[in-house]
Amino acid sequence: MEPAPEQLKEMYRTMWRIRLFEEEANRQQAFGNVQGSFHMYIGEEAVAVGFCAHLRSDDYIVGTHRSHGHFIAKGGRIERMMAELFGREGGICRGKGGSMHVADFSVGMLGANGIVGGGFGPATGAALASQLRGDDRVTVCFFGDGAMQRGTFHEAINIGAIWNLPVIYVCENNQYQQWIPQRRMTKVTSVRDMAPSYGIPGESVDGQDVLAVSEVASRAIDRARTGGGPTLIECVTYRFHGHSPGDLQEYRDKEEVEYWRTERDPIQLLRTYLIERQQLGEDEDAAIRAAATVEIESAVAFAEASAFPPDEEIVTDVYVDAAAAS
Repeated sequence: MEPAPEQLKEMYRTMWRIRLFEEEANRQQAFGNVQGSFHMYIGEEAVAVGFCAHLRSDDYIVGTHRSHGHFIAKGGRIERMMAELFGREGGICRGKGGSMHVADFSVGMLGANGIVGGGFGPATGAALASQLRGDDRVTVCFFGDGAMQRGTFHEAINIGAIWNLPVIYVCENNQYQQWIPQRRMTKVTSVRDMAPSYGIPGESVDGQDVLAVSEVASRAIDRARTGGGPTLIECVTYRFHGHSPGDLQEYRDKEEVEYWRTERDPIQLLRTYLIERQQLGEDEDAAIRAAATVEIESAVAFAEASAFPPDEEIVTDVYVDAAAAS
C-alpha cells in the first residue's frame, strides 16, 4: 500500500536532511574540521528512509561504515552526529568514535562500524534477544555489496534463518566494492538470488525509488514482526561521490556518474512524483529545503561550540572497572 501524502513528504524531508548533512560534512572536512575520514551516503538516501519509515523507535538497526543516513533516518540527533565528526565532547560518542562508530541506543541505532561485514553478528544477536524476550522488536541489518563476500554474511544469515529470527538483511548494492565493480567479484550478481540457499525470501528493488523501497520494507518488517523470520533484500543504488574523500573515481566513467546524478537522484524522483500528483507545491518544497538548511547550520554551530574531550578522557571508556562492575 502506498504511503499517505504526509508520510511521503516526511520521507522527502528526511532525504533532504541527509543530503544537506552530507554536503556540509564534506565541506567541513575540506576545512579540516572533521576528525578522520568518512564515507558519504549521497545518492543512497531512499534506502535508509524507505526502511526506517516503517520501524518503531524501539526497533533496531545496525549500520555500516557509510551510516550517517541510517542514523538520521532512525531519528538520531543531527547536531550530536556533527559534533561527533568534529571530535567534540558533545558528539553522540563524546567525540571518541567518529564517523564510522555513530550509535544511539535511545532510538535503536545500535551502531555503525568500520569493518566490512561487521554488522551481521550484532544485528542477528539483537534479533535473537528480541525473540528470547518475547517482544516484537525487529532488527534491520544494512550492509554493502562488498560484505556479501565475507564469511559473517553466510554464517549470520544461516543462523537467522534456522532460528527464524525477526531480522531483515538489507544489501545497499551501490555496485562498487570500494574501487572494483561488483560484477567482477562474484558470479551471483544479485544478492536476492542467494536467499533460497538459506530457505528465506529474497527480493531485489530499485534503491533510488523510495516508494518501491518502502513497499518491500513494509512487507519484510511485518513478516519479521509477526514471526515470519528473516528476509534478504537487495536495494540497487549508487553513491554519487567517491568511496571516501580524496577518491578520484578513475575506476568508473564520468558519463555513468552523471547519468545517476541527473536521471536517478532519489530526492528528485520523489519530488517529481509529489509535484505531478499535486501533493507538493513549489513554496512548500522550498520551505522543506530551507528548514533542513537551518537545521544543518545549527548542527555546525553546536559542534563548534562543543569542547574537545579533556586529555584524561583518553583512558576512559576503554577498560571496565572490575571492582565497580562487580
